[in-house]
Amino acid sequence: MLKKIALASCLFMAAACSTVPITGRRQLSLVSDAEMNSMAATEYQKVLATSKVISSGTQAAMVKRVGQRIQQAVETYFRQQNQQSQLEGYAWEYNLLDDKQENAWCMPGGKVAVYSGILPITQDETGLAVVLGHEIAHAVAKHSTERMSQQMATQGIGSLASAAVGQAPTASQSVFLQVVGAGSQLGLLKYGRSQESEADHLGLIFMAMAGYDPDKAVDFWQRMDAREGGASPPEFLSTHPSNGTRVAAIQRELPEARKYYKR
Repeated sequence: MLKKIALASCLFMAAACSTVPITGRRQLSLVSDAEMNSMAATEYQKVLATSKVISSGTQAAMVKRVGQRIQQAVETYFRQQNQQSQLEGYAWEYNLLDDKQENAWCMPGGKVAVYSGILPITQDETGLAVVLGHEIAHAVAKHSTERMSQQMATQGIGSLASAAVGQAPTASQSVFLQVVGAGSQLGLLKYGRSQESEADHLGLIFMAMAGYDPDKAVDFWQRMDAREGGASPPEFLSTHPSNGTRVAAIQRELPEARKYYKR
């Protein structure tokens, strides 16, 4: 019996995989997009309800403008790859929050928030495009789903076997909150280094497709380096400090990104 459960679990795990766009990396996916998007929409509204949203002015308009341009690039890319279904259920939103945190994030389903504290570092639209390209890349690469699936997997083979035969839900609100946080804790969202590098790569291409010079990404991360100044990095960089290694990786990827950039 145990052998059968173990075999069923292994087969389930093998089948429950998806592929990251552009990089082609295989990732574990035990949670449906519909579940993730629904939970994200609920938590996003909670964030807005407990935050000071800047809804007017040049900065708020810039956040929406840059976000929409990145969104259009993402939609164009997926359409070109005949993968429009990957974006089903997305209800894009962009909000600027009056908060000193040097942070930004995009939840599943395209729920974007930018904290005003990061704008002095982004400096202009192109700098913001680097940030939003990176954060939106996390969402479309389904990094939150991957992290949630990994956490579910650590709960034991038995729970996965139950999920495989429909005896347990594939996701729970509590696990979701542990993965993406809630309210002010969203600033503590942490991705692994491989996911951060992947978001850098995808974000570079998306910003280029949106008409922003990808070479400027190097300038942004160098500003982040200067801002860090040897101290603890801001939450935005909590698991992937802006350093020479990151900049070097981006520089290696620039020739690919430039192919998508039209002045």
